[in-house]
Amino acid sequence: MDIIVLNEQDTQAYRTVRLNALKNSPESFGSSYEEEAAFEVERFTNRITKPNSTTFGAFEVNQLVGICNLSFQPRKKMNHRAEIFSMYVEPEFRRKGIGKALIERAIKSARERNTVQQIYLTVVSSNKTAKALYESLGFKTYGIDRQAMRYNGIFYDHDLMVLFLKEGE
Repeated sequence: MDIIVLNEQDTQAYRTVRLNALKNSPESFGSSYEEEAAFEVERFTNRITKPNSTTFGAFEVNQLVGICNLSFQPRKKMNHRAEIFSMYVEPEFRRKGIGKALIERAIKSARERNTVQQIYLTVVSSNKTAKALYESLGFKTYGIDRQAMRYNGIFYDHDLMVLFLKEGE
């Protein structure tokens, strides 16, 4: 497995995996398959090349099988914070350490920016597997956003999680 920072040449592969994520795990993302399937390809290119954001991709034998985004706060007062979002691994590649490797790479990238002290993420409260992964890497739940999302008439709570890289410096 190789984890790289995605670039413009990875747009089509990224689009495919992102749409799979929205189709396979609709309750895990704020966007919908129908919304993003209608996007122009350039919108996906812009997403993975956006300043203050990095999109990591996990490849198995030249196939993109997992994605994870990390965004950095550009404002001076907030640049001690980063956020992980849009984490997804294709179902047939799960339980092989790919998700963990993606999150570890995002954490490493955040640490490399000497300003980042906290990494935030949001996970559906009922997603025990994802929560266990994040907790194993040191993330802690600091709050619950009740009924944060509604899909097919069902409300989903979100756990708000944080990893402190440097305590209160």
